[in-house]
Amino acid sequence: MAIGAGNRMRTYLHYVKEHPDQVQLVAVVEPDTLRRQRTAQQFQLPATACFSDCDTFFAADIAAEAVIICTPEQVHYHPCMQAICHGYNVLLEKPIAQTLQQCHDISAAAQRHGAVVGICHVLRYFPAYLKLRDLIHAGTLGQLIAIHHREGVGIDRATHSYVRGTMNREHESNPMLLAKCCHDIDLCYWLAGVRCRRVASYGARSWFRSEHAPAGAAERCIHCSVEPTCTFSAVDLYQRRKQWISNFDIPDGQTIDDVVEQELHHGRYGRCVYRCDNDVVDHQDLIMEMDNEVTVSLAMDIFTADDTRTTHVLLSHGEIHCNEQQVEVIPFGRQPREVFDYSDIMRQPFHGNADLRLFGDFIATLRGDSATALPLIADGIESHRICFEAERCRQRKG
Repeated sequence: MAIGAGNRMRTYLHYVKEHPDQVQLVAVVEPDTLRRQRTAQQFQLPATACFSDCDTFFAADIAAEAVIICTPEQVHYHPCMQAICHGYNVLLEKPIAQTLQQCHDISAAAQRHGAVVGICHVLRYFPAYLKLRDLIHAGTLGQLIAIHHREGVGIDRATHSYVRGTMNREHESNPMLLAKCCHDIDLCYWLAGVRCRRVASYGARSWFRSEHAPAGAAERCIHCSVEPTCTFSAVDLYQRRKQWISNFDIPDGQTIDDVVEQELHHGRYGRCVYRCDNDVVDHQDLIMEMDNEVTVSLAMDIFTADDTRTTHVLLSHGEIHCNEQQVEVIPFGRQPREVFDYSDIMRQPFHGNADLRLFGDFIATLRGDSATALPLIADGIESHRICFEAERCRQRKG
């Protein structure tokens, strides 16, 4: 059963379409009428299997083994708790919840009811990271010393999602580190293989503020005299370059151009980046000390031309560089370097099919098979514990 029918759910439902012998969609819960109807049409769901809210859905007591929760990230907790208490297993999109206590509540409920709750930390399924972890734990390069990980969010993604978009305010959504980097932190934890014992973190919202607006900047890009030369123009992003428009829903009888035009004139995505109500940080650094004395640094930067990750692993007898596409192994001494190239795989959709492998691993777990890399709730909490502690550290005065 699908709770939420947005972009992330549509990704996972590709697995359902491709593997009807393994899994079938029996119900959808989605408040947006257009998304709900399109999902129902695609999977030939009757009206009795389509719901606009979770309360009505759970009251219907539909027979199923599991639910997938891809609601907006600030409303994961309540549907997840309801699903567990109604006897369903859960595949939960990240982040788990908005407080550490809520995360522990979900874990306790899963244990109490015997439910499988898998967390969608998809980076564990990237082929380059699977190889990286194997290389670290094989021991051929000696003892792990440190990990340096950088998440380049990308300026287009950042202005779309975290300045103009629905994830631009901490208390209405989540802190930036939790919203964007909890799976990066999970990756670092998974690579290190042990829990974190202390953190330090610093960051701020430094640029997208009203005092940095160019002279003469208007409230909306479509009406702005500065727009033709503005680096962050919504007109340029959505209308000229046609980037980040795949998440815009297109009502029947309209085109994507119609939707973009409406957004530019009236929607949140047409606003000047300096005139928004955003308060999430635009850069943040995190240092972690793990229980085995390995140190991990993570940098979240939105001021990057593209949205890529790089990981540098230092070991006692060599180093490894990883950029999602390739893994370069550099032994110390006279041993030759090795490069493992996954660029062809990563050109495939759905993060090189990592999203679909994650979903398949969840199905395998329900059948009693061992998961390849899927973090279950008790393991998935660690990244969130680090995120919440990092935010407390960042906001601490003095």
